Amino acid sequence: MPSDGLLKIMNSAHRVLLKASFGKLGWKMGPMPVIELTTTGRKSGQRRSVMLTSPVQQGDDIVIVASKGGEDTHPAWFLNLRDDPAVEVAQGGKPPKPYTASVLPDDERDALWPQVEKTYKGYAGYQTKTDRKIPLVRLSPAS
Repeated sequence: MPSDGLLKIMNSAHRVLLKASFGKLGWKMGPMPVIELTTTGRKSGQRRSVMLTSPVQQGDDIVIVASKGGEDTHPAWFLNLRDDPAVEVAQGGKPPKPYTASVLPDDERDALWPQVEKTYKGYAGYQTKTDRKIPLVRLSPAS
């Protein structure tokens, strides 16, 4: 499982790719769009950004997976949006827009999980590595 340090390095490398390509490369990973999610740090109050993939989109809503590579702890971005669901999302090199995050209840999560696994089979492997039920988060445009 990747360490927090390795995850930060991967995020930094992704940002370098975006910058070096003038935003032309790095907004897709396989079949999944890549988003930049900005949350407010629950302890620091500072804005925190992370690059994530979205295996499912439903209309204007974006679904993201709090997998952390199958680790037993939730990713920091998940804890941040759970405490403050007002987030920003940038996609495809466009300016960020306000979104509202909601953690899917178990019944909705369980119904959507097969589609998540179908889009990227790695998520099934992540789930087998942990006893934690990996959460799904819906990001909806703020009204």
